[in-house]
Amino acid sequence: MKIWGLTVLCFACSMAFSQGIEVKIANAIKQLEADAQLKHALFSLYVVDTKTGKVVFDKNGQVGLAPASCLKVVTSAAAFDLLGKEYVYKTTIAYDGSIEAGTLKGNIYIKASGDPALGSWRWTNTTMDTVKQKIIAALKANKINSVTGDVLIDENQWSTQATPRGWTWDDIGNYYGAGARAFNWHENQYDVNLKPGKLAGDAVEVTGTEPVLQAQLISEVKTGKAGSGDNTVIYLPENATLGYIRGTVPAGVSSFKVSGAMPDAAISFSKELEIWLRENNISLEGKVKRGAEKLNTKRMLAIMSPSLDSINYWFLQKSVNLFGEAFVKTIAYEKTGFGSTDTGINIIRDFWAKRGIERSALHNIDGSGLSPANRITTHALVTVMQYAQKQSWFPSFYNALPKQNNIKMKSGYIGGVRSYTGYIRSASGAEYTFAFIINNYDGDPGTVREKMWKLLDILK
Repeated sequence: MKIWGLTVLCFACSMAFSQGIEVKIANAIKQLEADAQLKHALFSLYVVDTKTGKVVFDKNGQVGLAPASCLKVVTSAAAFDLLGKEYVYKTTIAYDGSIEAGTLKGNIYIKASGDPALGSWRWTNTTMDTVKQKIIAALKANKINSVTGDVLIDENQWSTQATPRGWTWDDIGNYYGAGARAFNWHENQYDVNLKPGKLAGDAVEVTGTEPVLQAQLISEVKTGKAGSGDNTVIYLPENATLGYIRGTVPAGVSSFKVSGAMPDAAISFSKELEIWLRENNISLEGKVKRGAEKLNTKRMLAIMSPSLDSINYWFLQKSVNLFGEAFVKTIAYEKTGFGSTDTGINIIRDFWAKRGIERSALHNIDGSGLSPANRITTHALVTVMQYAQKQSWFPSFYNALPKQNNIKMKSGYIGGVRSYTGYIRSASGAEYTFAFIINNYDGDPGTVREKMWKLLDILK
């Protein structure tokens, strides 16, 4: 009887604590709804007990809202299951013809696999210099000093459309708007070197790009006030050869860097490769260009990517949109033999439909959340997070989540959207899984973040 009484008491205390949390959150939501900055905003907050799945709080949990980068957890978890945490990309280099007295009488083929880490600075074995050394070493190992044919980059296994539908014109040319190609290079990103004027309103000059950019950038940038930061936008769509950079950069500095998305990564790489060959006295009579690999070629080199769980770390930790778009197309390629965004998205939606998320609750058109046309419910996000917690790959997934406001959670931010989803352990030992989205707020996004964090502190 004493044990039964203690059990009832513990249950009653737990219920009272849960009800107390619910009331506190409800009151905090009312305060947000009365806030002038959020007068016309849409709110959705869904919280469950991580261990039991019991709903702790539900405010519009079944309403689809734009999630921004919180959509990344949907892509990430699906990629872990559909591809595996140890999945690696393989870029192969082969040749045809024959090698006679140091001359390759034939072509070299670079078979692209969609590796989003090729040439990335995030791993020591993927940097541009490391890739260069591997390619040159492979040519020397095969005693190739000259090539009579071409170097052909084969991207035929993936769709030619790098940019997903729904991305905005203001995003596409900037570094975070880099779409995924079959051949990716240096995260499809380049830096623009700018020279500000001395006074506010002075013209700003483009002095160069790193790495090589095969497009002309016309600067309409003006010098802003000292300390005003980067307020530029690059307008350069995929495959373009002419673009514009507009906005302001601060006065008071001799140079300033901003980053953009390569319009064509294969072309940028081809120019780098031509330089490498010249530096190493390897002559190329043909050109570096696109082309399909022939049958019966001889392989010289296979460049392997980091494992998926390592790429996923940066995908969630630093919100690298390119990596998510690559995951989507890779899923499509591995399941159908051809990498396209639409096919990959349909596979991901089917995957989650089989795991309890209605298709109507998940309207994703990309893998990263950059499109403002994406929609998902907070209930669906929590379902994803709860599912992940039960999988063998969860430690990798959890480790990749950023720690913000002392909470392990993914954040999202695009115009008018703030979102969070993650896990909270309270001081009392209770564990919660949550998703919190606000759409259509007014004014400064930083103040919205602080208000959302303050509400989430209730769960600590």
